[in-house]
Amino acid sequence: MNQRKENRGTMGAKRVARYGLLIALAMVLSYAETLIPAFFAVPGMKLGLTNLVVMIALYRMGSRDAILLNLLRIVLVSMTFGNAFSLLYSLAGGVLSGAVMILLKRTSRFGMMAVSVAGGIAHNVGQILMAMVLLETKQVGYYLLVLWWSGLAAGLVIGLVSYEITKRLPDALFQ
Repeated sequence: MNQRKENRGTMGAKRVARYGLLIALAMVLSYAETLIPAFFAVPGMKLGLTNLVVMIALYRMGSRDAILLNLLRIVLVSMTFGNAFSLLYSLAGGVLSGAVMILLKRTSRFGMMAVSVAGGIAHNVGQILMAMVLLETKQVGYYLLVLWWSGLAAGLVIGLVSYEITKRLPDALFQ
């Protein structure tokens, strides 16, 4: 009995440590992304490096962990590098993106690349919808076409990198 309690405590500590490492990685990637100039000088275009953490969590830890890590990283990154508006935009994009990625992964009909691309596009859709609400106009919806292409491109890059990372990470890290 004591052995089981001790093992649960150890597993809990390992899980907390894993969360800490992944959140720290997301924070570093978020900061690194601020150092990259905007692609094609189009406002709002980002590579979405922090989505690497979400993809790794989704494929190596599960949906629940991916959701929690996604929300934690959004709140912490917004508090550190952003403001209330960036939090709202990030939540809108991150929640929609996370939901789409989880649903597509659960179908087992889509590979990691397709899940990532759909997540990148959904992230931009969520942010445009939030902009429509905050700015009280539908006119920003026209910008979705531009961001659709950026979501596609970023999703491909993040999907490829996520795939390569997840297949190289040792299983022992996620047990």
